[in-house]
Amino acid sequence: MAQPPDRAPPRDPWTHLAALTPARIALGRAGPGLPTREVLGFALSHAQARDAVHTPFAAAPIARALADLGLATLSVESAAPDRATYLRRPDLGRRLSDRARVELEARTFPPCDLAIVVADGLSSAAVHAHAAPLIAALLNRLEGVSIGPVALASQGRVALGDEIGQALGARLVAVLIGERPGLSAPDSLGVYLTFAPRIGLTDAARNCISNIRAAGLSYDEATFKLAWLIGEARRLGLTGVALKDESDLARLPSVGGAILPQG
Repeated sequence: MAQPPDRAPPRDPWTHLAALTPARIALGRAGPGLPTREVLGFALSHAQARDAVHTPFAAAPIARALADLGLATLSVESAAPDRATYLRRPDLGRRLSDRARVELEARTFPPCDLAIVVADGLSSAAVHAHAAPLIAALLNRLEGVSIGPVALASQGRVALGDEIGQALGARLVAVLIGERPGLSAPDSLGVYLTFAPRIGLTDAARNCISNIRAAGLSYDEATFKLAWLIGEARRLGLTGVALKDESDLARLPSVGGAILPQG
């Protein structure tokens, strides 16, 4: 009796999409479970995310890199005394410690157009990797913008920039902060831009640029958007929900005032 021809297993229709995204799709099967490589890969990604959160913030190398760019720095910390408290009490990460507040109040800073805050946030790995190169790329795009000392903030949340920017007499504050790590992006940096920073603002007053990393938004693209937003914020005197990011339109050619798509 003739044997039936061998049949290849049906092809997973999701397989071709796996090459287009870091999301965990089309993982395959090993009996009722996942293949060993996928289990090990998940464990590695989980460990990298935990390390990103718990690795101590190393401000000194960033300060040296910024000094090479001609930028002064100052070190501050939030009211969260340690990492465990920071993770349990987000409110403490939004305000300066008493010591940092007293030190800032004791100094006199000339008013500036832009204050930059580098905060560890939920991924010091992202800040260590991207903060200094991003600032270097940004400086090449800013003309006629005075920049105050860069604050290197440990145990910081986004709103900490409001208090720092207010103390520095800044018209705008840009907070560069490590974003919450995912299982495919432990080193993602975010930037939050706020006009007229002061204590008590909400996130509705900010513009955010997210996912700055090698596999996400490039330094060139991120700083183009940030420089555009800074220019518009200075022109209009606002940021947040009232300032729509239309930076992509600025790169399109125009004929007779009409914007034409490229290609």
